[in-house]
Amino acid sequence: MTLEIIVFIGSILFGILLYWRESTGNGLYRFVNRMMYSKKLQMSPNDPRGFLYEQKFLLRLVFITMIFLVGILIARFLIPIDIATISVFASSIVGTLLGTYIGGFILKSEKVIDAHSDNFEKKFDTAIDQGKDFIQDITTREPKVVEEAKKEIEEDPEPPKKSARERLKDKGLM
Repeated sequence: MTLEIIVFIGSILFGILLYWRESTGNGLYRFVNRMMYSKKLQMSPNDPRGFLYEQKFLLRLVFITMIFLVGILIARFLIPIDIATISVFASSIVGTLLGTYIGGFILKSEKVIDAHSDNFEKKFDTAIDQGKDFIQDITTREPKVVEEAKKEIEEDPEPPKKSARERLKDKGLM
């Protein structure tokens, strides 16, 4: 169970790395596309799509499964120990698939933050200015409010009120 968790977390990181790598360049996908399709069916030069980058779920699943099948076949021939079990295979596929979606979320949020960074800076500056104004208002008003309260207390001293017990005694009810 511990090995599967380690493989799962490692495959999430592997998926993020694969997605990021394909977002920066898709040369291998372009090469395979040129080899497999005729001129009419080849992808356009400005298409950023790759094996994992901007692909649908099923195609991502197929490509990731093929990567791990080839990896397991190579591991079987190189290492005679039976490490590659079905549970490790499944957790690595699911982890890598999840990692590609996490990588996509990270890249898209980075693009949104870059696009709106000027707007964020302006909002942040206005919030800081409003906070400074609020603090100034609090610090300048406080002595005035305290002085007014002291004057009201000194000017209008109220006679001490009788307690409820004393009022009931005065009425003769107690």
